[in-house]
Amino acid sequence: MNIRTTYGLLLITIALIGCAASVPPAVGMWDVELNTPLGAQQVVLTIDADGTGSFAGPQGEQGIEGIMFDGNGLTFSLAFDAQGQSVTLDFSGSIEGNALNGEFNTPFGSLAVSGSRQ
Repeated sequence: MNIRTTYGLLLITIALIGCAASVPPAVGMWDVELNTPLGAQQVVLTIDADGTGSFAGPQGEQGIEGIMFDGNGLTFSLAFDAQGQSVTLDFSGSIEGNALNGEFNTPFGSLAVSGSRQ
């Protein structure tokens, strides 16, 4: 094997390792606005690379597990207690640079979500 081939393989290997180790674009802290029937609600969404995070708003902070990344796509479910009833919100959205857009599907309909990276 000549020196050019060796260096070429080395560069390809480094590039592949870099791609495998990249952080999903959704990772970080987000200032998010939910458009609800009761008006706009401001929350902070924290997304960690390990698929966990938190959702902090006027009613307190809720942990999130099972966050899924698909390129710029992001999905997760958030279950919480609402006056004695368990409610699950399923989020589906995407990241474009420092902007987050999507919606929560709820038993009561969809809630539009928009946000920006902190």
